[in-house]
Amino acid sequence: MTALTLSTAAAPGLRADAIVIGVAKGAQGPVVAPGAEAVDKAYDGKLAGVLETLGASGAEGELTKLPAPAGFKAPLVVAVGLGAQPAGKDGEDGEDVGYDAEALRRAAGVAARALAGSKKAAFALPVDSPGAVGAISEGILLGAYSFDTYKGNAQDAGNGKAKNGKAPLAEAALLGGKPRDAAHKGAVARAVAVCEELNRARDLINMPPNDLTPAAFAGIAQAAAKEHGIKVQVLDDKALVKGGYGGILGVGGGSAAAPRLVKLSYTHPKAEKHLAFVGKGITYDSGGISLKPAGHNETMKCDMSGAAAVFAAVVAAARLGLEVSVTGWLALAENMPSGSAVRPGDVLRMHSGKTVEVLNTDAEGRLVLADALWAASQENPDAIVDVATLTGAMMLALGSRTFGVMANDDAFRSAVHEAAEEVGEPAWPMPLPEHLRKGMESSVADIANMGERMGGGLVAGLFLREFVGEGITWAHLDIAGPAFNEGGPFGYTPKGGTGSAVRTLVRLAELTAAGDLG
Repeated sequence: MTALTLSTAAAPGLRADAIVIGVAKGAQGPVVAPGAEAVDKAYDGKLAGVLETLGASGAEGELTKLPAPAGFKAPLVVAVGLGAQPAGKDGEDGEDVGYDAEALRRAAGVAARALAGSKKAAFALPVDSPGAVGAISEGILLGAYSFDTYKGNAQDAGNGKAKNGKAPLAEAALLGGKPRDAAHKGAVARAVAVCEELNRARDLINMPPNDLTPAAFAGIAQAAAKEHGIKVQVLDDKALVKGGYGGILGVGGGSAAAPRLVKLSYTHPKAEKHLAFVGKGITYDSGGISLKPAGHNETMKCDMSGAAAVFAAVVAAARLGLEVSVTGWLALAENMPSGSAVRPGDVLRMHSGKTVEVLNTDAEGRLVLADALWAASQENPDAIVDVATLTGAMMLALGSRTFGVMANDDAFRSAVHEAAEEVGEPAWPMPLPEHLRKGMESSVADIANMGERMGGGLVAGLFLREFVGEGITWAHLDIAGPAFNEGGPFGYTPKGGTGSAVRTLVRLAELTAAGDLG
């Protein structure tokens, strides 16, 4: 991953491949953002005009390259758009509002991705607070991400060399950052811990399913747990049978790769609160007997994104030393059609003792989550949050960049939504209409795994609620849209696995540790 340093060096004298500056969209044209004063001065104060001549407007995601001025040791200036200029800049409203953290994060990500193949870049973006330092750091680390494990020769795998493309930006210096300031150093350290784990989640999501089986995923979790002092328990298929995990066993029964339930436990000695995170980990989803139609199978390796997010969040919490207990539950299975696969019409007895009539084997995520939710409930945590690429209906409702938030408590749903927006993960609160529960009534079991077609994402949330212990606060994040980016990269978001919800979960853990989450 890109190495980060805080630097008080002046831009002209810094040896680097490029100097990155910010440009905002002002009322009269592009405006050079704070942090780039030395660069602007070298252009005789006319940098904004030069950029406008080159077609720059300061719009978000825009990138303009131009030769560095005479006397600079870096040969290139990279101007990246920050979007609309904040009100209050340059005394417009008599106050200094500052640039939005997400605007800085996205701009840094655009620049870092554009500078792939470079050894070092200096980022002269607005650094007016530790929060800005953290946002820029996150943008760089997430924007520079690439997944090339399976490209080129096998002997090159994992050695950091470029294979069929350019290597990620090797080093980034944050100009204006204070190397001796505890808050600035802490912001960088937090960004490194969170982004390394988020990028690990991206790697898992991008791995082909022939390599990332449930057992392989469990092995990766065990190795990380050992490294970071996290307790880990892995239930294999025999232990799942003994424990009565009918949902996980039913979904995984059609595959030669047996299912697993992984429990990761991070406990701080001063913790007063306990959070449980539950992740859907379908390492490949064919739909089972209810086979997915052509065109819907190709990206189904990403159906374990929820488990990847939970795994990353627990490890990040441990690395940050948060004063909270966090337990992660990874419900891992491969949903395949075979002679031993669960069939439409089968009835499964879940870990909770409830029976479920399976009407559609492609509604499998809720089955594995149901078992894990009940297992998590037995420890009576202060709150449970589950994360899953659960329904196409949520994508129809919210698109490909926003995840839905449902909960059994309105205040907690609002808190989760606010945490997501705070860290730059678009989310939207969704209801759990009671009238939709009737559609899941079964004549042969306690509940069916399908209900009304309209509002299918909400129906799935209502199903999961049935398996949360009484009196336990719970939220459900349906990340079906933003978990896997099938389009081109944007901001700090790459093509492929995104690591959606990792930062939201980490923020919830931080807020809980600080006593600010109920």
